[in-house]
Amino acid sequence: MSKINAGQVVSVHYTGTFDDGTKFDSSHDRGEPITFNVGAGQMISGFDNAVVGMEVGETKNVRLEPADAYGEPREDLVQNIDTNLFPEGFEFVVGATVKGESPQGQPLLATIVSYQPDSNVVVLDFNHPMAGKSLNFEIEVVGVQGTAQG
Repeated sequence: MSKINAGQVVSVHYTGTFDDGTKFDSSHDRGEPITFNVGAGQMISGFDNAVVGMEVGETKNVRLEPADAYGEPREDLVQNIDTNLFPEGFEFVVGATVKGESPQGQPLLATIVSYQPDSNVVVLDFNHPMAGKSLNFEIEVVGVQGTAQG
């Protein structure tokens, strides 16, 4: 068997947990592995790097610090937004996730941090929900499909 290198397309099963053992995601729960091009930026960097050097059938446990996962939360991504930018009758619920799009048309997700009805301002956090968190993965390589064709 050969070891996995960047540029290869791999299929892996994984289970992701936080340090307290809480599971946040698992390909096993969906009943199918994920397939991605190693080194192409399709996965968080630490997950991508963990697969390099593995072989089909191998299982590895890795712990990723925030820098190798979703990064640290950034204060500049917590912003005051005018409530007039939302549809009429929109219900602002602290802790809820709202969807929108950037001025360039890119999809955006944000969490409502606070809302003061009398101020016409809602505070939104555009950080990834797992920013600042260390992530643990059990990764099992189930297949390699060679080099991605581009």
